[in-house]
Parts: sequence; structure tokens; C-alpha cells
Amino acid sequence: QILHGGGVVALPTDSSYALVCHLDDKAAVEKLRRIRGIDEKQHLALLCRDLSEIAEYARVDNKQFRLLKATTPGPFTVILEATRAVPRRLSHPSRKTIGLRVPENAIALALLEELGQPLISTTLILPDGEMLNDADTIRDRIEKQLDLIIDGGACSLEPTTVIDLTGAEPELIRHGRGDPALFGL
Repeated sequence: QILHGGGVVALPTDSSYALVCHLDDKAAVEKLRRIRGIDEKQHLALLCRDLSEIAEYARVDNKQFRLLKATTPGPFTVILEATRAVPRRLSHPSRKTIGLRVPENAIALALLEELGQPLISTTLILPDGEMLNDADTIRDRIEKQLDLIIDGGACSLEPTTVIDLTGAEPELIRHGRGDPALFGL
């Protein structure tokens, strides 16, 4: 109900806590960006339930599919070409790409299953660069800016590894918790 009502939620993932909101809520996305201190040039990711959901929102060729099958669920965000199902304001303005991920976290996956659709997400990093990795710290620092904090215990302080799959070869954008060697890097 909170997400459908335009709320921004902090939830645990397999890498770190993330901020999430409803895919189709422009005001919630803007609120999420304000909390993070980022503008529309910063990629947001779609938190998806599985590979079939990724394929609805991104163009996936056979090579990309094999890489995704071997690495999802897991602590990776992959950048792919967005399909028309992605609202234009969410894809990268000049490249028409979107970040996507399938978390390996029971709480995140249960929420996605209950909603039946992806969520917009971003790693919970404050504008000053501080990562928040447990519900108590999140509550102390930004509770008034959030609509819900899902306490799943402490998470890693490492964000996802970000891999761009839009070129001829995978490109490492950010090294995080996931091992880029799984993508041949």
C-alpha cells in the first residue's frame, strides 16, 4: 500500500540497503532522487523478480541472456538497452539504456513477488557519500524522509557491481560486491 501510494522504502538487498519506489510514480522517483542527492543523469535501476521480467524492460540478445542466467540473482546491476515498457524519464536520456538487477535476498524478492512488478531502486548512499547498512542507522539518519524501513538486519557496505552490456564486450562501470570475472572481466 505504501509503494502504491507513492512511498519511498528502504529495504535490504544482497549487497546493501536500497531505496525503492513504484515504477510509475514520477513524484516518488523525484523524492528518491532528492534523498540520494542525484539528478536525472544518474542511472536508476529496475529491481526485478527474474530474467523474464528483465526481458520485458530491456532488449536481451543470446550472449547477454547467457551472462544474465549465470549471474542472477546476485549482486550485479547490468546496463542494457531499454524497451518501450520503460518510462522515458527512467532510461538514460541520451543512450536509452536502463540498469536492471535481480537481488538474491528473500525480503526483496518476496516484496517484488507480492507487487507483481519491478521497483525503481538505487543504492542507499547519502549525498555525502555515506552508505547506510542497517535499519537502526537508516532510522537515525533519514527516517523522516522515508515512508517505510524494512529491517532485514545488517547488509554489506558494498554496492552492486555495475556491468554495461550494451557494447560488443561487457564493460565494468563500478566494482562492488559481485565478482566481475563472471562477466569475463
